[in-house]
Order: sequence, then C-alpha cells, then structure tokens
Amino acid sequence: MPDNPVILSVDLRIEDDGWSVALDDCEAIIETALEAAAQKTGESGLVEVLLTNDAEMQTLNAQWRGKDKPTDVLSFPAEGASMPGMQTFLGDLALGLDVAKADSDKLGRDFRLHVMHLLVHGFLHLLGYDHMSDDEANTMEGLEAQILAPLGLPDPYGDAA
Repeated sequence: MPDNPVILSVDLRIEDDGWSVALDDCEAIIETALEAAAQKTGESGLVEVLLTNDAEMQTLNAQWRGKDKPTDVLSFPAEGASMPGMQTFLGDLALGLDVAKADSDKLGRDFRLHVMHLLVHGFLHLLGYDHMSDDEANTMEGLEAQILAPLGLPDPYGDAA
C-alpha cells in the first residue's frame, strides 16, 4: 500500500426512487463499501455511481456489452490519462434495483450487504480486475472477500453463499 493517503470521492446519482426506499442510508452504504475497497487496493480517485432501474440497466447492458437483458451491476472503467492536478477519474458504476433485489432474495442475503458486494465487485472491475479465467476469478473473489469481511459480509463465494 502506498505511503500517500487514499482519498476516494463518490458522485452519486439516484434515478430510481425505489433505491431510497430499499436502502434508507444509500449514500452511507455506497461510501462505506467503496472506501473499504479503495483502502484495501490503495487506489484514490473519483467514482460516479448510478442507481437505476432494470429498463436503464438493460439499455446500458445492450449498448456496452451486447447483452439485451437487465443486470445487477455494470462497470465502466475510465479511459485515458487524468488531467494534471485533477483527481483521477476511476470510472462509472451502475446498479439495477430489481435484479439486485431478486439476487439478494435468491441468495438469502441482506440487501444492504448484497449492494456492498456489488459495489466492491464493480470497483475492482474499474481497476482492471476480472473473472474471465479461473486464476483471475480466484484473485478477484479473494480480494472481494478480504474487503467485505470487515463490513460484516462473509465470503460471498464461500459454500454458505
């Protein structure tokens, strides 16, 4: 971990009011999860977070990934170098309410903790982590578990998940 302090900024946009109903402390949950991920990885910068609905997630997923279906989380890593003297832009995260809720229910996981997992997962994608191969998945999932454990979420990939 670098000697410089890790400073993370979050720009939150809530486009579906259902998020505020499902998570009355939305902003705190997002900041807690992303700050934990930033501290563990030593990454400073700005992350923009969009909380939206399935229709918007389906549009984004179709446009950017060629998958015409809604999903729980999408990550859009920043492209290009940061401007000198400006905070590093790490990228955008988008979360879809209905798929996230359905997955949380299916897993029998507290919705608040599930959202934290989605945020950490998405944040690691912004940094270039992936799970396309077994080795990549093991690395990324292990790091997710290390970040989430102090937040009260057991290993999301363990047998009990």
